[in-house]
Parts: sequence; C-alpha cells; structure tokens
Amino acid sequence: MVSAAAGGTLLDIRVIPRAPRSAVAGVRDGALLVRLAAAPVDGEANDALLVLLAEVLDVPRRDLTIVSGERARRKRLKVAGLTPAAVQTRLGEHG
Repeated sequence: MVSAAAGGTLLDIRVIPRAPRSAVAGVRDGALLVRLAAAPVDGEANDALLVLLAEVLDVPRRDLTIVSGERARRKRLKVAGLTPAAVQTRLGEHG
C-alpha cells in the first residue's frame, strides 16, 4: 500500500465514487480505500481525492500527484516530501 519513491512516497488507492460523503475508509485488497462524494466526471473525483488526501496527510495539494490510474478506480499517488513511515502515521491518525 505504501512504498518509498524518489523524493517521497507512493500510495496505492482504491476509490469508490458517488459515496454519501468523502472519507478514508480503511484498507481493501492492499490499497487505501477512499470514498468520494464526487462523481467520476470531468476529473471531479480526482480533484476531490487530491483535496481530501492533502487534508488527511497535512500537505499542500501541489505535493500530491496521480502517477497512474487517472481514469480508473485503482490509482497510484505520489506524496512528495514525506517518508512512507510519515504517511502511515498520518493515515493512522485518521483511521
């Protein structure tokens, strides 16, 4: 789910769009499960994902990049400037 990358951390994510509310909902199939209220239309769900994770991880949104899966439910995100241990700790505070 979390692995080291050059200059930051890679995070595997499983997105469920059109949820009643946006929230981190634990881990499923080796990926962070994120429920998003936004619909997967015109990049709205991706934007909502980046805003939510920036808040949860306490980093600026510009430090988050979707590396793969931009049009899929399964995504890989890069978090610049945080170690895998720091990401795990910050996710644990919200889980």
